[in-house]
Amino acid sequence: MNVLLVEDEAKIAEFVRAGLKERGFIVDYSGNGDEGYLLALDNEYDVIVLDIMVPGRDGLSILKQLRRQGSNTPVILLTARNELDDRLAGLNLGADDYIAKPFFVEELVARIHAVIRRSVGERQNFLLVGSLKLDRITREVTCDRQAIELTTREFNLLEYLMRSPGRVFTRTQILGSVWGYDFNPNTNVVDVCIQRIRKKIDPIDQEGWIESIRGVGYRFRQPDVRL
Repeated sequence: MNVLLVEDEAKIAEFVRAGLKERGFIVDYSGNGDEGYLLALDNEYDVIVLDIMVPGRDGLSILKQLRRQGSNTPVILLTARNELDDRLAGLNLGADDYIAKPFFVEELVARIHAVIRRSVGERQNFLLVGSLKLDRITREVTCDRQAIELTTREFNLLEYLMRSPGRVFTRTQILGSVWGYDFNPNTNVVDVCIQRIRKKIDPIDQEGWIESIRGVGYRFRQPDVRL
């Protein structure tokens, strides 16, 4: 299990690294927020253990930017006991859990296992790209935490595109998967449905997630990496 630890207090970092390694974790470590953010972008981790107060980019800024980039990696925040506002801010930004200092490594390990178990189940039920979140179970879509009302066909089309960000789908492929093969391939129903979805999403988030590929079809754009 791969863990990224971002913590600038040397004593805490050392006992956490040692405790996690003793329990079979592979640990990457950084004591600087800017470096930790780049590590989180460039590598796949099962969980990120993130101190709120680190030099460089602070923990909440790292968390906010990772969620904006579409990262679903579970994040556990390390906080001081009196940092209630920071803990609440972290949870609102998408943190999965927090643990107050001082703490036992055994408690951190238990929390790591808990958030990973939750995230495995959530990844099967949710699609998250940028600020757009699609719940396959409740069939709800939110953008910047605002509910988006979609028809069944609009929901199915958005889900189809969101499953593969960056991949271009032809109109024929979309018709076959979302509408069924009994539709005339020359119909404009795909274009009309795309326009309806855009009109509901773009006023809230102007990122322009659904892109038209001239002469081919459509794709759901991958989030830009902003350092």
